[in-house]
Amino acid sequence: MEEKKGVAPLEEEEKENLPPSLNGEQKPSKAVEFLADILRGVMIGIAFIIPGFSGGSVAAILGIYEKLVGAIADIFHQFKKSFLTLLPILLGMLLGIAALIYPIQLGLKHFPIPTVCLFVGLAVGGLPSVTEKIKGKPNWKNCLACLIPLAVAVSLVFLPTAQQEEGFLFHLNFGGYLLLILIGMVGSAALVVPGISGSMLLLIFGYYNPLVQMVTQSLLQGEQVGICIAVLACTGIGVLIGFFGISVIMKYCLKKFPRGTYFAILGFIVGSIPTVFYKTAQEANMTFATLPTSPGYWIAAVVLLIAGIALSYSFLVIARKKEKKKIS
Repeated sequence: MEEKKGVAPLEEEEKENLPPSLNGEQKPSKAVEFLADILRGVMIGIAFIIPGFSGGSVAAILGIYEKLVGAIADIFHQFKKSFLTLLPILLGMLLGIAALIYPIQLGLKHFPIPTVCLFVGLAVGGLPSVTEKIKGKPNWKNCLACLIPLAVAVSLVFLPTAQQEEGFLFHLNFGGYLLLILIGMVGSAALVVPGISGSMLLLIFGYYNPLVQMVTQSLLQGEQVGICIAVLACTGIGVLIGFFGISVIMKYCLKKFPRGTYFAILGFIVGSIPTVFYKTAQEANMTFATLPTSPGYWIAAVVLLIAGIALSYSFLVIARKKEKKKIS
């Protein structure tokens, strides 16, 4: 008897080209994905303006780190695709920075510990999105890949903060503007590497507060707009150069050593948590002797920490449920 010939199974590439109704997936509309990426960009932008927090950490926790790094690294090879991927994220980053830089600065000034606790909670609650990518028994190389970045992130606490003259950004010479490009490169490279805060490095170099003051005071009030634009443009050029360079390196690491790279990312994120608390207290001129003694202050800090963890983890659970529905 002849065997009945069945229909050959579709290849993965053919499945991807089918409409959602035929390949069994319910893909979200492009508009929904665009808005979702804008919201993710807002969170990354917020991380950039809080010393000690890393935009790369937030991207990893939100599950878009590989997509973000890949798009930046391929910008010259696949410009249209990369541009469309980066556009909503960059729009969200600008929106987050512009809308929240002032209220977050107020929060960090008047209630530094509770404010930071909220964002630390968001980071901790999203950690399972990173740890699930390193499941299995770790070997000594994986442990080393985690411990070295953890030590690097913690060691940033001990770097002294440079002191710059007030208003020095308004009196730069040609070399000063070139230095701004270099500062932007370092800050953006740290933004791409999870766990290393670009804003904290700017703080250490003595550029963070002057840049923030330039945006929140001089530029918004229309004072010396030309100089403000020149300073921000040079910093922006450095950010773009650093973004591209470090993204190429990270894309290579994720492709060749994915598990080890995620162990390193985990180390950076965990090591940055004590660092952000220390730097926040240092910026607020807090010591053990001058810490607030009000019970309400610390209750608010704990409540915001738990709220951040719960909020971040609930988003993760919802995302996992949607993923399971797709698979089923």
